[in-house]
Amino acid sequence: MIPGLMQTTPLVITSILNFAESAHPRVEIVSRTVEGRIQRYDYAGLAARTRRLARALETLGVKSGDRVASLAWNTHRHLELFYAVPGLGAVLNTVNPRLFDEQILYVLEHAESGVLFYDRTFQPVVERLADRMTTVKTFVLMADEDAHDAGAVGALNYEALVAAETDAAFPWPFVDENAGAFLCYTSGTTGDPKGVLYSHRAVVLHGMAAGLSSAFGLTAFDVVMPCSSLYHATAWGLPFICPINGCKIVLPAEKMDGASLQELIAGEGVTFSGGVPTIWTMYLAHLDQTGGSVGTLKRIIIGGSAVPRAMAETFKRKHGVQVLQIWGMTETCPLGVVATPTPALAAAGEDHVDEVIWTRQGRLQFGIELKIVQEDGTEAPRDGETSGALMVRGPWTIQRYYRKDQDAADAEGWFDTGDIATLDADGFMRITDRAKDVIKTGGEWISSIDLENIAVACPGVKIAAVFGVPHPKWEERPLLVIEPHDGQAVTKEAVLAFLEPRIVKWWTPDDVLFDAVPLTATGKIDKKVLREKYRAHLSS
Repeated sequence: MIPGLMQTTPLVITSILNFAESAHPRVEIVSRTVEGRIQRYDYAGLAARTRRLARALETLGVKSGDRVASLAWNTHRHLELFYAVPGLGAVLNTVNPRLFDEQILYVLEHAESGVLFYDRTFQPVVERLADRMTTVKTFVLMADEDAHDAGAVGALNYEALVAAETDAAFPWPFVDENAGAFLCYTSGTTGDPKGVLYSHRAVVLHGMAAGLSSAFGLTAFDVVMPCSSLYHATAWGLPFICPINGCKIVLPAEKMDGASLQELIAGEGVTFSGGVPTIWTMYLAHLDQTGGSVGTLKRIIIGGSAVPRAMAETFKRKHGVQVLQIWGMTETCPLGVVATPTPALAAAGEDHVDEVIWTRQGRLQFGIELKIVQEDGTEAPRDGETSGALMVRGPWTIQRYYRKDQDAADAEGWFDTGDIATLDADGFMRITDRAKDVIKTGGEWISSIDLENIAVACPGVKIAAVFGVPHPKWEERPLLVIEPHDGQAVTKEAVLAFLEPRIVKWWTPDDVLFDAVPLTATGKIDKKVLREKYRAHLSS
């Protein structure tokens, strides 16, 4: 080997902030605060306050390798933590506040976080759990200084800490690009949440790749509103993708209802946003009720669960907004694939483009390798039909869970996602089910995802959940649980009549039930709860 003669500048997160301050200093960052006001500054202001925050963290005793936790919404203060904490070589442990109390406590203790920053919204949770926290020694309330309430935990005030420091040039310490930067935990639907420790290198590479034209395709003309939570896999990397591309950022805090989102979209000229399907269900319902316009909005990325086709069609046909379906997971930092069109698809016509990008989770992106493995261990052909276990590897894919002795990936670096999928010759991947959710009936498989996507298009249906329950003859049979839109009357007969011409007969659910559909902490349907609740429904 002949060594290359190029510089080895480390890929670290502060390099993104430094670039944004130099190249796009006056590009705006707009944030709704938990207090309800609107905060405005720019990338230069973000960099200045981040330097103040870094100095404050040092004053608190935070050093390289320490874990600092956040329990916070999508606000400018949370964004500042995204740069200040890893900038010092410490690790930001973004805690999902939608977890149960015991899980929140587990995540804090497992991470051994020593400082906890939290929004006022979560003060009751913090005070309820504080006596049981053994590692958190310092609490910081992320609130306006004049509205500070130290509470039972004697919290410091975020704004007071920042104001006490200077924003003069800060000598960021040297950080190895392979050092940990963010500790994100899975939602814990099958046991305790598992920690995924993102490195600086992984985050920077992911941020560079996700902005490419084959992925999010962002430019300095875009105004981006992340509706994916900052605590959930770093909001799909948007806090880094945006400054790399010079995009204006609009942060909605906790206000994800249709009216609040519409106010920001219209008022700030939002062109691009992203979030789970439930958010966009509420947004479309608001537009229907008010007759509102999407204004400048052009593109939406939707992930977390499969995009209902009816939703994608409504956005495009009625509002002129392109829906990009994505797939990823906490373990992939999180982007895996994006459903963007190609010239080959376009040559077959607009209808064909829509059919592919609305029914596939996305296509291969540089930096992520995919393969499908069949039950016999052989790799499946890329024919778009043969399904199997979805395996991934790449520079922003997990190698090992935090504080685990065994690798999560195999000897060749392949990580089993737990999804069942197909892959076609053009690199488009389609999830057919989660391995634990696929319904095995009489030796055949039923895709719960496909059945849900058809059922949710039935008039009046808000959420459709399909899952398998034990059956005395067929091993498992599907049940369908429907949560209707408010004020909508939906009957079992109407749902079955809607399904009949659209599915093969043996896919027909053995029963249609009407109930509130439980969601996980990341907005996905919690089938574990439904399976337990209705386990004996067909055998009793």
